[in-house]
Amino acid sequence: MTVNQPITAHFDPRVLLDQAHQARERAYAPYSHYKVGAALLGRSGRIYTGCNVENAVYPLSTCAERTAVVKAVSEGEREFVAIAVVTENGGTPCGACRQTLREFAEDLVILIGDATGHYRQTTLRQLLPESFSAADLAPVFPEPPCPIRHL
Repeated sequence: MTVNQPITAHFDPRVLLDQAHQARERAYAPYSHYKVGAALLGRSGRIYTGCNVENAVYPLSTCAERTAVVKAVSEGEREFVAIAVVTENGGTPCGACRQTLREFAEDLVILIGDATGHYRQTTLRQLLPESFSAADLAPVFPEPPCPIRHL
C-alpha cells in the first residue's frame, strides 16, 4: 500500500504500527518520560503521524493521537479508518483522545502497540461505549434575520 493510495476497509496493520513507532521516537516527553506515537489512516489512504509533546505547564501538553487528528484535519482529511498508537507498555488512548477521535469516526479501528512490537486490535466503540457526539446536541436553529430598519 502506498501512503497516498485510496483504500477500502483493508489495510496493513504493520504499516500503521511502524509509522506510529517512528513517530514515538520524535516524542518530546522530558517530564513523564512516557513517549507515545500515533499513525492515523485517513479514508484517502494518507497516513498522518503524531507524537506527544509535553510542556512544563502540564495541561498544555498534547497527546500523540490528537496531534495526528489536528494534522489530518488541517490538511483537509475528515474521515478515518484506523489509528495505531505505540507506547512503551501498550497503553490505550486517554479519554480526551478517545473523545476527539469519536468526533470523526465512531467505528475507528485502533491498534495498540508496545515498544517490543506486540499489538492488539480493538475499536473506538469498544473503548468509548455510549459515547457523546454531535447527534446528542440539540438542533441549532439560526436566528431569524433582523428586519432592516429605514431611517
